[in-house]
Amino acid sequence: MTAQELREKFLKFFESKGHAIIPSASLVPRETDASVLFTTAGMHPLVPYLLGEKHPGGTRVANVQKCVRTIDIDDVGDNRHNTFFEMMGNWSFGDYFKKEAIEWSFEFLTGKEWLGLDPKRIYVTVFKGEDNIPRDEEAIRIWKETFAKAGMEVGVAGEDEIIKGDIRIIPLGSDDNFWIAGATGPCGGDTEMFYNTRPEEGEINEKFSNLVDNFRLIEIWNDVFMEFEKKEDGSVEKLARRNVDTGMGVERTLAVLNGKENVFETELFQTLFAKVSEISGKNYEDNEKSFRIIADHIKASTFMIADGVIPSNVQRGYVLRRIIRRAIRHGKHLGVENNFAKEISAVVIGMYEVFYHELEEKKDKIFAELEKEENKFRETLEKGLKEFEKNATKDISGKEAFDLYQTYGFPFEITKELADERGMRVDEKGFQEELQKHQELSRTASAGAFKGGLQSQDEQTARLHTATHLLQAALREVLGPHVYQKGSNITPERLRFDFSHHEKLTPEQIQKAEDIVNEKIRENIPVVCEEMTVEEAKGRGALGVFESKYGEQVKVYSAGEFSKEICGGPHAGSTGKLGHFKIKKEEASSSGVRRIKAVLE
Repeated sequence: MTAQELREKFLKFFESKGHAIIPSASLVPRETDASVLFTTAGMHPLVPYLLGEKHPGGTRVANVQKCVRTIDIDDVGDNRHNTFFEMMGNWSFGDYFKKEAIEWSFEFLTGKEWLGLDPKRIYVTVFKGEDNIPRDEEAIRIWKETFAKAGMEVGVAGEDEIIKGDIRIIPLGSDDNFWIAGATGPCGGDTEMFYNTRPEEGEINEKFSNLVDNFRLIEIWNDVFMEFEKKEDGSVEKLARRNVDTGMGVERTLAVLNGKENVFETELFQTLFAKVSEISGKNYEDNEKSFRIIADHIKASTFMIADGVIPSNVQRGYVLRRIIRRAIRHGKHLGVENNFAKEISAVVIGMYEVFYHELEEKKDKIFAELEKEENKFRETLEKGLKEFEKNATKDISGKEAFDLYQTYGFPFEITKELADERGMRVDEKGFQEELQKHQELSRTASAGAFKGGLQSQDEQTARLHTATHLLQAALREVLGPHVYQKGSNITPERLRFDFSHHEKLTPEQIQKAEDIVNEKIRENIPVVCEEMTVEEAKGRGALGVFESKYGEQVKVYSAGEFSKEICGGPHAGSTGKLGHFKIKKEEASSSGVRRIKAVLE
């Protein structure tokens, strides 16, 4: 099956089930959404409708959404990570629920007219119940009935999560099978479908997680059931209007359908590899990593530019610049000395324009931006590589990494990748300090153009944002680890911070928290931002309330080891920029929740 046949079958199937077919949203999220740089999942553009807004297409919609995830850029080149991918999804806004969603998922996967997969190779997970929410017995019952219609009596795994015999349904906890948009709000369990890719290995008798880790079971679909609302006090209520949100990856499903071991063996990459081979004179088998990086990164760049992103040194533009330059660097590694990005992009457009018409319409713009960026980087690439080789006998200092960035246009990640290839380390903290020093000088120079160098409201808001992080860390130190953010509100004048605590703070506790924050301000700790998955953030001990079931990237802001939080920003470059912190008021917000109002003087 081709990718276009898969997309068409999916949309045709859900159109037959009464869904309005809607186009893919832009890779650039709507202006009101500052939570991520790019559209990272099919549900992302539809959040307002999942929260109650009326969709012009009605209560049932389906589409194929183009997505970009940047957290895995450094991993592109292995056997499974992509920067750009497509997500097929169907949604119910207060319309159908578990029964229809599960039955239709099974019908589309196994129906001869549709994907025709063997039902005996399908396994599913459901929510096992945690945090005052019961096990999803309804989903278990519906799956049993659905398998029974296919002539299969199936069992449910126990706490050991071992699959053997007729066990097909595996209950898992909230880390795997529960979705919530934040600390509170609409939420619910989900059910995920997995496919046995190696039936020739015989009967399965193993723990579910092991089967996923060794890629014998591969997830191909995820149905999320939003049926609860979590309150600030931790209680859970049933929602009056329940939603369904699903996601099925085009690339991964295509690999499964065609018996391929990974997405790079499908037509969505093989055509691009042929072009890279033609340009470089090298073969894929001996240069897998570079071929994969070039194909993936130029594909993602093509779609980003079509949606209005241009290369720069900030935010989306930086991501675009980083991946274009990484592709060029790997082209050089293959011996390509002339510009080639435009040629690869032309193949991308030829492959995808039948479904994404904007690629052909924006072709001239895409080629112009790629050509401009490639010319700019090639001017200094050779010199930068020579400069790097001068230091290639030792670890790279923060200043040396910054010089490569500032003088030769090497994104930090390229310097790190070059160092990794040679078994060297790069001083990332030192690089960040040099970068912040440079940005501060730039801001000081810019401020001279304004009378008195007045602080902008944006800068003051960023400082208060950082102060909020320091405050939470201080409160946890003074009151204990039960303290978590329950809400916050920041204006250019003050911060308001709600947190879990059962009694009024004493004057001594308030003073101690205030003193700790001001101590950290005096220490002038650099505030460092890193992008990672929610799991990585948790592993590093980061606090946060914007955790997503979908595993998209999050930003983690750290002030040394004192404070580490998942947050969308913005923040000050270092704590020393905050001024003097003063708590103005401490009061009750709701049951078990206290509120602090504070300012920076």
